[in-house]
Amino acid sequence: MLRAFVVLLAALALPAVAPAQADSTTAPDPIAQLVARLDLERYKATIKGLTNFGDRRQGTDRNRAAVDWIEAQLRSYGCSNVARLKYEYQPPSSPSPGGRGGQGVRPASGGGRYRGVRAQTGVNTDSLKQPDARLRALDAQASTPGTREEVYCTKIGTTHAGEMYIVGGHMDGIGWGEAANDDGSGTALVMELARVFSGPDVRTDRSIRFILWNNEESGLNGSRAYVEQRRTLQGTKDEPKWLGMIQHDMMLFDHGMPRADGTLAAEQRPEADVNVEFQSSAKFAAEAEQLAWALERANEKYATDYPASVGSHMTNTDSAPFQDYVAAISLRENERGTQIGAGWDPNWHQPTDLYATYSDKDFRLGLNAAQTTLGAIAGLVGATIH
Repeated sequence: MLRAFVVLLAALALPAVAPAQADSTTAPDPIAQLVARLDLERYKATIKGLTNFGDRRQGTDRNRAAVDWIEAQLRSYGCSNVARLKYEYQPPSSPSPGGRGGQGVRPASGGGRYRGVRAQTGVNTDSLKQPDARLRALDAQASTPGTREEVYCTKIGTTHAGEMYIVGGHMDGIGWGEAANDDGSGTALVMELARVFSGPDVRTDRSIRFILWNNEESGLNGSRAYVEQRRTLQGTKDEPKWLGMIQHDMMLFDHGMPRADGTLAAEQRPEADVNVEFQSSAKFAAEAEQLAWALERANEKYATDYPASVGSHMTNTDSAPFQDYVAAISLRENERGTQIGAGWDPNWHQPTDLYATYSDKDFRLGLNAAQTTLGAIAGLVGATIH
């Protein structure tokens, strides 16, 4: 494990800008060129496309149609190495409690502690709270147990194809809305990265797998199935060795802490940031922390508007099943436990999680998260443009 850590540390050093040439001009930075291929309107359009399937709840026809749509989009980008993971899902006999939040000093999920004014959180299960009759009908079909599928696409490296980074987001949602933020924003981000890296002029030394998890909202079942099925295959022709896993979940809404009356600012706060989290109790915590700081450095260099902040309480996200096997981190709009879990996003699992709810300032936070991950991954895999 020590040797692997040393190798990871070397890999996490982002390349510096090329030195000046003989004519005193600076060679173009290929990573900056790739980051520039991200576009706010394209990112928004991908989120909007996902909302055409409503909340995409697992075990429904709308979820299966969304998986088909995602696969078609990936293929249209030129990412020909597209496949699906299949697994069985049986819901637990007794559902977990829905409500969270409240007052009092107690640890937050993943570690840390709640501070300041907090709002109640929970999952909306009342269809009548959705005033849009069309969307209410679209979200009406209930989930049924059985076979599930999730789609992924792999950019094959040219010199170290047997090593890869996994870049993920979950495509299912709940709450009788459109799941535009949770997790249309993370899914669209991963799809946009797949589009950029699939460009015919883009080469990478190492491989990248872009995967859109299913069953996140039911308990990370899709990512757990991937780990269970493929962890022991690493190093074979069927599964490259994992170098790191980066998850994206809820990327749009950072309006700050609720006020004393429970309300929030109407617009994205100027000091909004991209929260990059690792889990300090994981077996690969040291490696994950280094990976998190690699993203923070990439944000400093390539993100246009919002900074990144690093935290140590990653929880309740699809990177968790990976955290004891490889460096695993997650990106969100806020810290998952101490902030989202304390009511900082009033649209979380609610009928208001609609495309129309968010402004360009919100969408731009998601774009900055995409710039952050793309900048870091491009450096880690040795991306070049030919």
